[in-house]
Formats: sequence, structure tokens, C-alpha cells
Amino acid sequence: MSSTQRRSFSSQFKLETVVEYLQGHKPTVQICRERDITENLLYRWKQQFYERAPHLFDQGPTQPNHDAAQQRIAELERMVGRLTMELDILKKAGTLLTSRSAGNGR
Repeated sequence: MSSTQRRSFSSQFKLETVVEYLQGHKPTVQICRERDITENLLYRWKQQFYERAPHLFDQGPTQPNHDAAQQRIAELERMVGRLTMELDILKKAGTLLTSRSAGNGR
């Protein structure tokens, strides 16, 4: 019984292969021979590329991070506002305490 192990290809390798195919500078057979893949595999990668390409510019890869960053900014702005109010209150309390102690010190 023969155990065959499936080869796996990186996304970069797939992209470069499909782009090379789409450029049309080399025949399909030559690309497949140079990259040691079958024509069916190349056509499958091309189909996946065509299916996914329109979605590349929908939201962009940073959209989830952007939303999280916006939430974090809003949270920090609320915190700054609260701390500013607390600081103002403490300054007023300090002013009141020092003015009372100055008035009582004969």
C-alpha cells in the first residue's frame, strides 16, 4: 500500500502562478511544467482568484481592527472626560480647604 502525501502550496505561490498565467507571456503548459503543477490545479486557483478578487476592496483587511480601534478611542475619550471632571473637583476642593485654613490661622 502506497502512502501519498498531498503537497501544499503557499498563498504567495498560488498568487504568483495565477498572475503569471493571467499575464499571458508563457503558455499554460510551460507554467505548469516549471512550477510542477497540473493544468487542472492552475485552473482551480484561477477560479478561486476570480471568485475572491471582487471582495478585496469591499471592506479591506483592516476593517475589523478599525472598528476595534474606534471603540477603544471612544472608551479612552470617555475616560479622559471623567478624569478631567475629577481633577476639576479636586482642584476646587483643594482651593476651598486652603482658603479656610488660611482664614482660621490667626
